[in-house]
Amino acid sequence: MGIMDFIRGELLEIIEWTDDTRDTLSWRFPDEDKAIKRGAQLIVRESQVAQFVYLGEFGDTFGPGKHSLTTDNIPVLTRLKSWPFGFESPFKADVYYVTTRLFTGNKWGTSNPVMLRDDDFGIIRLRAFGTYDFRVVEPRTFLREVAGSDHNFRLDEFNDTMRSRIVSIFSDAIATAKIPALDVASRYTELGEALLPLVNPAVTSKYGLEVTSFIVENVSVPPEVEEAIDKRSSMTAVGNLNDFVKYQMSKGFESGGGAGGAGMAAELAVGFGLAQQMMKEGFMGGGATPTVAAAPGATGGAAGPGALPELLSPAEAAEVLGVTEADVMAVLDSGELKGKKIGATWRVPRAALTAYLSQ
Repeated sequence: MGIMDFIRGELLEIIEWTDDTRDTLSWRFPDEDKAIKRGAQLIVRESQVAQFVYLGEFGDTFGPGKHSLTTDNIPVLTRLKSWPFGFESPFKADVYYVTTRLFTGNKWGTSNPVMLRDDDFGIIRLRAFGTYDFRVVEPRTFLREVAGSDHNFRLDEFNDTMRSRIVSIFSDAIATAKIPALDVASRYTELGEALLPLVNPAVTSKYGLEVTSFIVENVSVPPEVEEAIDKRSSMTAVGNLNDFVKYQMSKGFESGGGAGGAGMAAELAVGFGLAQQMMKEGFMGGGATPTVAAAPGATGGAAGPGALPELLSPAEAAEVLGVTEADVMAVLDSGELKGKKIGATWRVPRAALTAYLSQ
């Protein structure tokens, strides 16, 4: 090997990076302690930026294309190296390639529930998750604040930092937006778009990144709030609870009576119907109260044979009406059916049940 071959082997003539990965954010060209010769070719592919660093200071930045390294196109490096007569001799510098393409489908999510005040449910806890896309827009800021001198900085090294930053901004935004929990699901797209102006200033100035899309896929509430929402949905689907209970009674009457809740509902319907008819025609005097067959297994205050007890539990009232206990609790809560609440327990007076069914 001649002296010229040896010298040529110690100089870099072509600097390039072929990225065959999908998760590399920055990569330092391995110079193997070689110097860069005058006129060396720097190749930067699409979705790449090459950044020169000389003695810890940022030099020139090159976009996509083929660049010949001469005094004319490395003015910053010429000034840093203080070449009085231009770039004539080989020099050493670090070359970092930064990927500027879009990194898509990155996941984010709240590790802990977000506390907020809701008009419908009071103070509730929300969890949320989704995806976001981002790209590097300021290579110098990204190298200085994120990648540092790492020779191969990958996406998984930065995911946790980005996720915590985005979740923090999302938590502040959802708390100040005051969107009702019941409306959040119908406003995912609006919420994601509204968060972009809040997310980008923070991540651009801090990390040199731009979030191009922010998608909220789901916002969930605790199980007890979900149960309350389901109950409210059921009540809305039923509509008028009074009409619903009477409908259930008519279905029980069509089934032919007999034992059980449906049969008892039919008997009550017939009994009250006959009583009302007799009162209209004057066959009952003195304001007598119609007698209705007692619910099987009913317990409560003293009552004569064949009559309802003075006080019924919600379960007993449900059995008499031929509906579920949840339906009885709903009409008690709404005030349509009058009852007495002792501690956490409801009791329904016979007179209140009679008045309710006669409406």
